[in-house]
Amino acid sequence: MIRLHQTIIKILQPLLSPKNSLMILNLNMICGRLGFINWLQNHLLTCPFKYLTGIDCPGCGFQRSVIALIQGNLHKSLSLYPATIPLLLFFTYGIADKFFKLDTSTNLAKKTFFILTGTIVLVSYGFKIWGLYNHYKASA
Repeated sequence: MIRLHQTIIKILQPLLSPKNSLMILNLNMICGRLGFINWLQNHLLTCPFKYLTGIDCPGCGFQRSVIALIQGNLHKSLSLYPATIPLLLFFTYGIADKFFKLDTSTNLAKKTFFILTGTIVLVSYGFKIWGLYNHYKASA
């Protein structure tokens, strides 16, 4: 991947003037992101629940969904794991609340986020299991 990055820089270097150093920086960031995504795809954690039972857990698909989201493929991300964006927003809000005290003493916003995200996780998991059930029912 590093060789590909250096080759792209070498090819495009004559086309870029010194005034366009921002363009070179963007190219480095894009190539670096591609290498990072490639590394992520090759180092996904295995699900212990699926390993032991053979059935997806409520969190299966989250890692692949985050990678699709990083790549900019929103449709694929939502189809792999619909709760990715609400979960990321929930985690971000929780961290920001810890440092900046965004929520009131009753934690209403945090509780609402939690209930909404949990509902999305459970409903999407229910659809996944229902589809699995119908698949096995039809093949039996």
